[in-house]
Amino acid sequence: MAFNPRMSIIPPGQQQSRNTHRKEQEADAFMLLKDREIVGCITDIGIPYTVADLAKPNPLQVQMIFEWFAELILNATRATVDPAMRAAAEDIAGDNGDVLFPSDTRNLMGFYVSLRKLLLECGITDFSFTDLYKPTHGRLVKIFSYLINFVRFRESQTPVIDEHFNEAEKTKERIENLYGENQDMEARVDELRQTRAQMETMVAEKSRRNENLKKRLLELRRNQEKVAARLEEAKAKKGELATQLEHKTADKMLLKQESAKLRPYVQQSAASLQASLTELSNTLSNDKSHIDALDRRARALQTSTDSFTVVSTDVASCIKLLDEIGAELQKEEEENARRNKQKDALLDRKTDVSDIERREAMLQRQLSKWLERTEKLREQANQKAQEAKKKMEELEKVHRQLKQERNEKGTETERRKVRIEQTEAKMRDLKEAIETEVHNAHDEYLKMEAHIKLYMTEMEQAIPFND
Repeated sequence: MAFNPRMSIIPPGQQQSRNTHRKEQEADAFMLLKDREIVGCITDIGIPYTVADLAKPNPLQVQMIFEWFAELILNATRATVDPAMRAAAEDIAGDNGDVLFPSDTRNLMGFYVSLRKLLLECGITDFSFTDLYKPTHGRLVKIFSYLINFVRFRESQTPVIDEHFNEAEKTKERIENLYGENQDMEARVDELRQTRAQMETMVAEKSRRNENLKKRLLELRRNQEKVAARLEEAKAKKGELATQLEHKTADKMLLKQESAKLRPYVQQSAASLQASLTELSNTLSNDKSHIDALDRRARALQTSTDSFTVVSTDVASCIKLLDEIGAELQKEEEENARRNKQKDALLDRKTDVSDIERREAMLQRQLSKWLERTEKLREQANQKAQEAKKKMEELEKVHRQLKQERNEKGTETERRKVRIEQTEAKMRDLKEAIETEVHNAHDEYLKMEAHIKLYMTEMEQAIPFND
């Protein structure tokens, strides 16, 4: 391997860290503001602040300024994070949450998390508690500069932010309305299902009762047919017995008439009378026995007529029961008609439920469309943010290039200035040297002239003396 005299002996990791540190310094130099500008911005928001306060920061004052920035951008303060932090402390420690986690400490922790998220979005990635409790001038200048630049950028993008915020609020309100309508529809569907189950139980009970009534009606019809058959038999038997009674009474009347006709003939002789008497006694006994039999038959007929009356009353009660059954059947038919109406209403409600489900599906589709639109808007916003970030990076690159060119030109101008100053110094030295040489030469000339004049005078004085 050939020796490269220009190769650096610094490790590549340190060199890369130096490069990144140099880039961060360049970015900080681009983003940092002057102390007076920072103090003016903080004073404009209503917090009295001076350059001396920035040079020697006070932790309480710094925390108050951070809290104002968080409230302005995130709408987050220690009071807003207090309920969530109290709930978290109660979840962790129960009733001893206020004892183990004081309110000031937990609220400061929640506020620190919100502030750290804000500063991460602003570009400060190394924010810590030291910046709250032991702030320094350099750190505060950097953090305040990034925050003020972010607020300025946010104010410049206020219409876009308001537009997206309004669209998000409208979408959120629409989602809440759709969710409420969905909940109402679900409650209505549950109610319809409950009424449907109740109606089904009622219909099942009515159908079971109808079946029982049909069975009872069939039994009553069979009993009615049996009773009607027995009644017909009793009526036929009663007619037969009545005809027999009429025949017997007619025979009795005929016998009485014959006995009245034969009575004068019997009174003629005692033997004949005795014979006729015995004959009549025999006939009388026969008639008595026959009459007794007829009486027994009449009593039997009376009992049968009584039984017939009882049967007729039973038949009347059966007829009445049949009328009641008919009324019950009519009620049952009305109940069936009502049940059919309820079935129709149930079908209508089923159609309503299907319409509601279809509407719910349509609302779900609309909700998905709105969600897609929100996703698209979010993607567009992200794309715009990426484009803005790319533009910012390009501007930073251009700024770095311009800064580098300016630095190079500055160094070149410094070099030229140094060279010009050096040449001017050399020219001044040369001029001074020339002037000194001229003065020296002039002095020498004057001396030489004086010497020459003196020599000439001496020569002139010496010449006449020789003559």
